[in-house]
Amino acid sequence: MSGLEASGAFNKPGSGYAIPLKDVISQFNLKLMTPTVDIESKILTQVNINRPALQIAGFFDYFDAERLQIIGMVEHTYLQKLDIKYRQENLRRIFQHPIPAIVVSRKLGLFPEMLDYAQEYNVPILTTRESTTDFIADVISWMKVELAPRITMHGCLLDIYGVGTLIIGESGVGKSETALELIKRGHRFIADDAVEVRRVSQETLVGSCPPNIRYFLELRGIGIIDMMKMFGVQSIKPTQSIDLIINLELWDQTRTYDRLGQVEEFTEILGNKVSSHSIPIRPGRSLAIICESAAINHRQKKMGYNAAEALTKRVMENISNNGGIDDSF
Repeated sequence: MSGLEASGAFNKPGSGYAIPLKDVISQFNLKLMTPTVDIESKILTQVNINRPALQIAGFFDYFDAERLQIIGMVEHTYLQKLDIKYRQENLRRIFQHPIPAIVVSRKLGLFPEMLDYAQEYNVPILTTRESTTDFIADVISWMKVELAPRITMHGCLLDIYGVGTLIIGESGVGKSETALELIKRGHRFIADDAVEVRRVSQETLVGSCPPNIRYFLELRGIGIIDMMKMFGVQSIKPTQSIDLIINLELWDQTRTYDRLGQVEEFTEILGNKVSSHSIPIRPGRSLAIICESAAINHRQKKMGYNAAEALTKRVMENISNNGGIDDSF
């Protein structure tokens, strides 16, 4: 299950998004060692985690207390070697901070004072079978998606030959009809009307559909269509990276449209630039085939081949070889 599918993140006013701790417990099969400690009110707002090695040693400057705290083999071994009073003193200082939870990896044993401080300061203690490194990598990857900045865009999102294609345009321009034709041609459907876009990195945007309208498509004159029921599970997909934007617009005779594609166009979403095309709509144009061609062309460019550059190079070679412009062009 992907992070977007299991999303329980909510908007925390003034502080971006937050994840309930109970969702983290469920997602990573963590064992709660302090059942009497309240976890319902515990939330995570930071993507990164903290290994409190320096805090165990008594250094609390710049302590990231709002992060999930992980105690691994190194921290546990160091605690074992400490004088009991010194260990208790530093552990108490850690628990006194408003930390959301402590996770002990590799199912390492808990020191008795940890359970006492957990009860006293209302800090849940969790354990996992995973190694510290693996658990940290999994948690950060998951939380990057859950806590990612996001917006909702009006459009249709599809997987066309592996290229996440967001079809946008004014209401009634034909986005849903184009999406329906693409699905009939074997491509996969992610969202219609409302596309939730998350910025999971500086290079990656991920799109999904709000759960209440997931896999439904609105077709004017017919109504609501359940894409999964009509075309099967092979026709749908819960999430997809957004690699290409196609903007459908009515043909404007006063506008000059790009015919060679030598100039790359981009649309900025949440600070990320996404390659885009403006496609004029006119009777007789097959929008589904145009979208397929745009997706394939995008893949070719990613693989290092640019048809417009190849044509320009060929023309220039002909000019150089023939001493002038070839009449065939």
